[in-house]
Amino acid sequence: MSALSWKPFLYGGLASITAECGTFPIDLTKTRLQVQGQVNDAKYKEIRYRGMMHALVRIFREEGLKALYSGIAPAMLRQASYGTIKIGTYQSLKRMFVEHPEDETLMINVLCGILSGVISSSIANPTDVLKIRMQAQGSVIQGGMMCNFIQIYQNEGTKGLWKGVSLTAQRAALVVGVELPVYDFTKKQIIMSGYMGDTVYTHFL
Repeated sequence: MSALSWKPFLYGGLASITAECGTFPIDLTKTRLQVQGQVNDAKYKEIRYRGMMHALVRIFREEGLKALYSGIAPAMLRQASYGTIKIGTYQSLKRMFVEHPEDETLMINVLCGILSGVISSSIANPTDVLKIRMQAQGSVIQGGMMCNFIQIYQNEGTKGLWKGVSLTAQRAALVVGVELPVYDFTKKQIIMSGYMGDTVYTHFL
């Protein structure tokens, strides 16, 4: 595969968007749990949720099913950018270091994972900011994705769209630097063991 192949970008983006749609309510509860209990912000001062399941049930009962998908549009946009760049860059970087997949080493894959995590998260940071802001609003969400994007830009400028980019990039470096190499290593070991072939089921496992 050429280092500039478009397939990892396309397939990576589609896989990321699909996964985001399936797991979004869990991600939303994470955001709600993170923003509650803020001393300096009366809007989020109250401790409303005791845990993930309690948050899921309470949000559903009080705000409806729609609230569990508050911010899904920017989340999909984020995966269309972050997920696409992350997986596509990771695969492309690996082919730049080694020509054949069987020649890959764990250290090379970790390095490629770290680089792809930093690059993708830095580029896609505005969509991450937008997603989190809309998730926190819930059922009282004000306007759509573009309306919120424009509001952030008008009130906070370009800096507002890249708020927290350094921490986001550091997190992505750690997560992707472990996630993708471990996935590759585990998949390779399973296939080499002869118990499973290179099938869709193996990739899910």
